[in-house]
Amino acid sequence: MNPIAYRTTGLFVKTISSMSKARIHVHGKENIPDGSIIFVVNHFTRIETALLPTYISEMTQTPVWSIADDNLFMGPLGRWLESVGAISTKNPDRDKLIVKSLLTGDALWVIFPEGRMVKNKKLVEKGRYMIFFAGGKRPPHTGAATLALRTEFYRKRLKVMTETSPLEAERIKALFSIEDLEPVFLNKTYIVPINMTYYPIRARENILSTIADHFIKPFPDRVKEEIMTEGTMLLSGVDIDMRIGEPIPVETYLDSASINRDISGRQPIEFDDPIPSRPMLRKKALSIMHRYMTSIYGMTTINHDHLFASILGMYPLKTIDAYGWRQRVFLAATQTLPSLGNYCHKSLCGDQVHLLTDDRMNRFRDFISVAIEKEVIRPAGNGFRKDPRKLSMASEFHSVRIKNPIRVIANEIEPLKNLQRMLRRLSWMPGFLLRRQIARQLKRQMENEYERDYDLFHKPGESKEKAVGMPCLVPGRSRKIGVLLVHGYMAAPLEVRELARHLGNHGIWVYVPRLKGHATSADDLASRSYKDWIRSVDTGYALIRNICKRVVVGGFSTGAGLALDLAARVEDVCGVFAVCPPMRLQDFSARFVPAVDVWNRLMKRVQLEGAKMEFVENRPENPNINYDRNPITGMLELEHLMESLEPKLPGIGVPALVIQSQGDPVVNPKGSKRLFDLLGSEEKQYVLFNLKRHGILLGEGAHMVHRTIRTFVENLN
Repeated sequence: MNPIAYRTTGLFVKTISSMSKARIHVHGKENIPDGSIIFVVNHFTRIETALLPTYISEMTQTPVWSIADDNLFMGPLGRWLESVGAISTKNPDRDKLIVKSLLTGDALWVIFPEGRMVKNKKLVEKGRYMIFFAGGKRPPHTGAATLALRTEFYRKRLKVMTETSPLEAERIKALFSIEDLEPVFLNKTYIVPINMTYYPIRARENILSTIADHFIKPFPDRVKEEIMTEGTMLLSGVDIDMRIGEPIPVETYLDSASINRDISGRQPIEFDDPIPSRPMLRKKALSIMHRYMTSIYGMTTINHDHLFASILGMYPLKTIDAYGWRQRVFLAATQTLPSLGNYCHKSLCGDQVHLLTDDRMNRFRDFISVAIEKEVIRPAGNGFRKDPRKLSMASEFHSVRIKNPIRVIANEIEPLKNLQRMLRRLSWMPGFLLRRQIARQLKRQMENEYERDYDLFHKPGESKEKAVGMPCLVPGRSRKIGVLLVHGYMAAPLEVRELARHLGNHGIWVYVPRLKGHATSADDLASRSYKDWIRSVDTGYALIRNICKRVVVGGFSTGAGLALDLAARVEDVCGVFAVCPPMRLQDFSARFVPAVDVWNRLMKRVQLEGAKMEFVENRPENPNINYDRNPITGMLELEHLMESLEPKLPGIGVPALVIQSQGDPVVNPKGSKRLFDLLGSEEKQYVLFNLKRHGILLGEGAHMVHRTIRTFVENLN
């Protein structure tokens, strides 16, 4: 190896990596032991060949060499590969060089047990590991295991011969050009499995393929496919999760009587001699291979594409309902994966309710666009009709990543047997069971979340009784239509419970969520953003949507703004009502909130925390419900919510009802009227009640407001 060429290559790879939009996330670096290591890695792209040696060398501070296809060792490229530590697959001294470098610790090695890129990611047949490629199929190679066993065999033999047969020890030293035995005896041999998972996998024309098409004549289809696939990954941005598994100590596999007899035998053993323990060593190598293959693919980083693709393939009918598809993926992400302990992409580690609402992370839309483009599915009513032929492995091996990426994605998690069983169960689950499980799960989630927050932020003398803030589900008689009802700022579900019961008494299902930061203490509210409130509303919507076929969303004050925000984002909402929505605030102190925020930041900068003004006094209409302190940060979040809502109003097209109190001391009626005018709904009504308070859902005259809302909901049924 040429050290200068090796370092230059490392700098080149780092430069290319910095220009790329790919994001490499390394997990399990602590699993790399001190010693002689063969890293065994799954092989899907040429990215592994280019990046892994440099990254591992940087982590271990040791040169990392690899084996390359013999076809590459021609001309200048071949000389360069040899200078940076690559060995041809057909080099007659290949194995001896690898064992020698592992014995002395001169280098670590990267070996791909598949033996080639597995572009279709087809790895399992009838429960056994099987590599499918253009020429057919075969089991994974045991080469890495064999080389590791041979290294440890000679390490142990050198130790024994040094004590019992010095002449044989000297012969072995000469065989491997070993000068110093100390590093040989101090080290042990390990195999360390690594999994590389890419998300998302998309193959498209890109600047690299365009340039190559212009300059390379003829442009082979195989090369074009690789540049389109891997170029898109690097240029458009892909998450690369590199997971390093627990090391496999090879020494433990030499515990056989026949192997130990050969280790301690005094007769000379040449490198390729057919020793008596060779059959046992082959058996041990096969066992190690199964172990590291299981480890490699057990570390696959599961992502949304895996779940969508697998459920599409397993679903028993040709037509799959779009919402039902998302329901199944939601349960897979929130129930199946946590119970199985699989590794997940970071996008699966957070809240997954977006799958049941507006798909704001574009996980479903992005997958669907690819599936439609590749003609795996086509729109059909409220769902999609799939083409079973496109979900087969009919595509030619070297074009499969372009022509059939959905099948490739599904193949990747086939080795995860427990996950496959759970996904199949979800794929076959009837719709009513899906809805029941999701509704129960979300109801329990909201209640448990409130219990935790209440216990964490409870403040004696300020926090209300726990029942005041408990989320509320009011059953109705018909599941045709339900209502999501959202309480206001600094309040709690109790604020709108009378309206919920009124609707429930007339047979309408109602769910009242608790907004994050509410019904605990003002300190809790001060730590939340309006996006936390939106997530609470989305969870509530997903719950009632899985109980009733159609959902009307509505709310009071800030809850009205949140209801309108939901109606602007979620297509399935069938109507929206807003009671005293806060487009403009009457409260004089609210005008000073931005100035107070600037003051607080200034005081923090000059380290005068005691001079900050974090709360203002609140004189609530309902002291048994509302906070007595109003956090400045909360008022700012309320303002951010209203600012984000205004441009969305023209996009709301569902029937809408806006109700306002004429004498509202908090919300200016001119603001709610302006909000009404901005609504894009063709069917909309503005109702003004001659009341002189903000909280018109409680107290005198509230029954008129309740009746108006019920009539609106019933007309949508």
